[in-house]
Amino acid sequence: MKYILDTNVVSSLMKGEPNVIERLKRVARADVFMPQPVVAEIAYGIQRLARSKRKEALASRFELLKAEIRRAVWSDDVSDAFGVVKAALERKGERIEDFDAAVAAHAVAEGGVLVTANLKHMMRVPGLEIEDWSQEIEKR
Repeated sequence: MKYILDTNVVSSLMKGEPNVIERLKRVARADVFMPQPVVAEIAYGIQRLARSKRKEALASRFELLKAEIRRAVWSDDVSDAFGVVKAALERKGERIEDFDAAVAAHAVAEGGVLVTANLKHMMRVPGLEIEDWSQEIEKR
């Protein structure tokens, strides 16, 4: 199974959030992907920050994640899925931000699971399978 990480999940990893880290440990590294729109959003967020130790720390953590997590390629299939997602939601009178649609399109095109805490927006995307790794795993 391919797991496509949304921006909020990558941000959670950068912050060291234990639930997300634990869930990541439970899947094969080869099955986890970061789409280019997520890379762009995180890079933009870091660049917006004033020069500080926090900015340096976040940039360093982001570089580590980029070195460890494979990219989901923006292919023609992803572009086609983007068009389908965006148009389907607009026909229903529901807007979605372009970056959200692009990230969702990666998961749809790859037949993967979108890992996100943005359930409110992403649950509206037709054909999108979602997991929220921010929630604590039930102990058995």
